Amino acid sequence: IFRMADITSTEARAKYNVFQARGQRGIYQGLTFWSPNINIFRDPRWGRGHETYGEDPYLTGEIGVSFIRGLQGDHPRYLKVVATSKHYVVHSGPESLRHSFDAVVGVRDFRDTYLPAFRKTVMEGGAYSVMCAYNRYMGEPCCGSGYLQEELLRGELDFTGYIVSDCGAIYDFHTGHNVVETREEASALGVLSGTDLNCGSQYAGLTGAVKQGLITEEQIGTSVRRLMLARMKLGMFDPPEMVPWSDLTADTVSCKSHRDAALELARESIVLLKNHNGQLPLGKNAGRIAVIGPNADNVNVQYANYNGTPVNPVSVLEGIRKEAGEGTEVRYAQGSPHHDGLPYLLTIPGEVLFNDAGMTGQGVQTRYFDNLAGQGSPLETGRDSVIDRRWWDGELPVKGLVNDSFSIEWSGYLVPRRSGTHAIGVEGKFFRLVFEGDTLIRYNNIHHADKTYRNVELVSGKPYRFSLLMADLHGDAGCTLHWQEPGLPLLWEAVQLARWADQVVLVMGLTARLEGEEMRGLELEGFSAGDRTSLDLPRVQQNLIRQIAATGKPVTLVLMSGSALSINWENDHLPAILQAWYGGEAAGTAVADVLFGKYNPAGRLPVTFSRSVDDLPSFEDYNMVGRTYRFFEGEVLYPFGYGLSYTSFNISNLLLEKNEITPSETITVSVDVTNTGDREGEEVVQLYLRRADRQEGAPLKELKGFERVFVGRGQSIVVTMTLG
Repeated sequence: IFRMADITSTEARAKYNVFQARGQRGIYQGLTFWSPNINIFRDPRWGRGHETYGEDPYLTGEIGVSFIRGLQGDHPRYLKVVATSKHYVVHSGPESLRHSFDAVVGVRDFRDTYLPAFRKTVMEGGAYSVMCAYNRYMGEPCCGSGYLQEELLRGELDFTGYIVSDCGAIYDFHTGHNVVETREEASALGVLSGTDLNCGSQYAGLTGAVKQGLITEEQIGTSVRRLMLARMKLGMFDPPEMVPWSDLTADTVSCKSHRDAALELARESIVLLKNHNGQLPLGKNAGRIAVIGPNADNVNVQYANYNGTPVNPVSVLEGIRKEAGEGTEVRYAQGSPHHDGLPYLLTIPGEVLFNDAGMTGQGVQTRYFDNLAGQGSPLETGRDSVIDRRWWDGELPVKGLVNDSFSIEWSGYLVPRRSGTHAIGVEGKFFRLVFEGDTLIRYNNIHHADKTYRNVELVSGKPYRFSLLMADLHGDAGCTLHWQEPGLPLLWEAVQLARWADQVVLVMGLTARLEGEEMRGLELEGFSAGDRTSLDLPRVQQNLIRQIAATGKPVTLVLMSGSALSINWENDHLPAILQAWYGGEAAGTAVADVLFGKYNPAGRLPVTFSRSVDDLPSFEDYNMVGRTYRFFEGEVLYPFGYGLSYTSFNISNLLLEKNEITPSETITVSVDVTNTGDREGEEVVQLYLRRADRQEGAPLKELKGFERVFVGRGQSIVVTMTLG
């Protein structure tokens, strides 16, 4: 994780240098990162849990420190970038209530579960920024709590950087939490409580707050000094030759070594959950392979949310096709959407797009403008067969345009192949889709491209006039016109393909369109506003899995999700199951490498896979009783820390340096790890502590150390850890 963070900050510096040379600045071109998310994934229903490092405070703190050190670097004078530990401090859903919710939790859980990762990333990792959370803690808004930010963070934890609010959190003071009545009072409370920087516009009220005597310019100046010092530490006011990373160029971005690291990280994250009778690896001569499922040929799923823009993504389908041997035939069927209530949007093919209502010329007219509104005469015109375009930072569609200040308009006719309800959608950041003279979709998103759609009744063979205007305000530019056609025989096609195959690989799971941050208006069976109300796979996917299993063909289930799934039936009836998470641009290659045995999986679960949502306490209850492996006493489907391998290991000869230590001392623990299988592999040695005299409210056990080690076939090594 350190290496990937170092790569991220290296590419950030390279992009920063490019844009500085152009005299351009904008979002995602700066050097402050709102990462890592070190909240505790205390409840698998939380939609943003996949941004975190799991349910354990120790694991979260260790990974968080490595990530921050990789981002910020170790230069004595400069920060490579600024890392931000978020969301301080007790925060993990529900998403729909976060602007008004009060997280009430006992002191022990606060100190032992929610605070440790922040303590570690600040005091050991040196995080230079902390983001305060939306919700209240014990009655006070987190961003308006002098106790949390001044007394605890700056006082007890010796934090010396700056605090930034989550976006709109100061606004919530007088609209959601109702602790003040005006914008001026909210802005004054934020600054006086230690929130130096506001994401949003609320601090425009500081002028009025000064006039009303709510805050002084000197008090505001404290926050200004902290923010300016951060810019100084980033080298923004020094000559480039003084700053260590000023020579990084655009060639650094997505270079081979960085892509190799992405593959390595994706491989290492995969968890083998089940492998009955050696179903895996498949081997190079697997015969006919059917690859089925909504996540098989969908690279967008692999990115999760708040992602960068990959240059060379590989889907699972593509990865399998590349890795399969010459004697193996691979075919694909989608099988189902992710959810009955969520359209599976595909790029509208060129065969249904025309330049005129008479359908005499295929393709749509494209006009390029040197302004953001598509006004005046176009700089250049052309024709595109489909609307699916991307331009990375530094690239331009045509000569004469300037990054972050151009627009493109596509216009033509859509002639549907079927009659019925079509989902018509666009993926982009700033766009307007006009359909038959009316605005169908208008969308603006300052963060990243998103898919938005509307349902439209269309008649087969009838031409429909449309225009799509996209604007490039900042960052990577791009736009895609999508649809989902009605009445597609997805399930039937998948079953027929499974009957043809010798092996079936089902690639199922979730998507960031179902689980994520505050998805207002998203209310589907099992999902609500970005959170989950069930731990089961969506019903349409369950049906597909059962239908494919009924063919009697050997099935390997690959799951992509950011949270635990209650796959009880699948665990009982399918021979092999992989948990591949949201593995990024190289996820497809990584999954294929594991399926065919090129890579021996060694990932371990950072969360508990519960058998049912009924085993969980109330989502709104932040007390830890009955939560996570540390406090849940019932049976689970897969425990925290679980994961299989293509080989086997034996851990023996546990030795303690001494039997008794004082609180200030450390102790060395060692074990022998022997590879007892027939191939080399990695084992993750995990060290847990359990109190012999467990008190009420104390954990059942706690992770206190882990080490991932490579062991050759038939070999043994000694693994040593230090406790203290």
